[in-house]
Amino acid sequence: MAQDMVSDTTAEAPIRWGILATGGIAAQFTSQVREMAGAEVVAVGSRTLESAKKFAERFEIPRAYGSWAELAEDDGVDVVYIATPHNAHHAAAKLCLEAGKAVLCEKAFTINTREAEELVELARAKGLFLMEGMWTYTNPIVRRMMELVREGAIGEVRMIQADFGFAGKFDPANRMRNPELGGGALLDLGVYPVSFAHLLLGEPSEIQARAHLTPEGTDAETGMLLGWESGATALLSCSITASLPITAVVSGTKGRIEFPRGFFAPLKCVLHVDGEDPVEITEPEPKGMRDEAAEVMRALRAGELESPLVPLEGSLAVMRTLDRVRELIGVRYPGEV
Repeated sequence: MAQDMVSDTTAEAPIRWGILATGGIAAQFTSQVREMAGAEVVAVGSRTLESAKKFAERFEIPRAYGSWAELAEDDGVDVVYIATPHNAHHAAAKLCLEAGKAVLCEKAFTINTREAEELVELARAKGLFLMEGMWTYTNPIVRRMMELVREGAIGEVRMIQADFGFAGKFDPANRMRNPELGGGALLDLGVYPVSFAHLLLGEPSEIQARAHLTPEGTDAETGMLLGWESGATALLSCSITASLPITAVVSGTKGRIEFPRGFFAPLKCVLHVDGEDPVEITEPEPKGMRDEAAEVMRALRAGELESPLVPLEGSLAVMRTLDRVRELIGVRYPGEV
């Protein structure tokens, strides 16, 4: 089945995208991908046909479906982008994988590690491409930062600081607070600082965390201290009630790399090497979500089943860290043991 899909996505043929869900993130992704060379958005699926039709009309998508299953069964779709709230990621991705579709699934990958492991096992069993939509990992500035770290530009990494938060006004039913929707700062915002630290240092050996919870039992803000056997540490935070800088700093034994506001999708960073003038590294043309879409299309055309930039084992490791943090702060979602 995977081979049939790949054979239709050669370098000469466009990659045909299906969009699952019709919210704001789906609109952002669709508006960018439909402008890319070699990409076509050919179908959209929602829980209601009315919503799918409105989305299809807005973005000139030829086919609209009133169910996820109909989208998953569309033979003219090569890969499905899943843009639901993360409580539905597992069900949506499983449906698409079982129908033989490659999948790009928004972050957080799933609600918990168990769900993520099931998706990875299913994709591998069926020989299908699967990737978490952690666009930070495909960002050219972040990739350049990793090159500098590997080259030893700042020496050994010893400390990471990163945060993501804003003072929102969310009612209890909003997806940012509602436990039924996997609400809370951690899975929606904290996943970025956690993933950033994982990218540089891998899975931590020690995790400490503290949070303030909403009346619904989700986290309004969470602080995390991660540690590695090397002695390196990461100080991370997230919030839906406090206006945080949304910056990141990677500090090493010879210098540091600073990311200004918006570190999760940066347009620049600044390299500070001890005893030298700072060097600004920029990306003049922001590509946003196109970078992750381009990586998916590159992998499909190469016949790869996962991306080396966003490897599945890395996504599983991040989920394990998020699970441990939730255990420490006392956040449980409906249906979890």
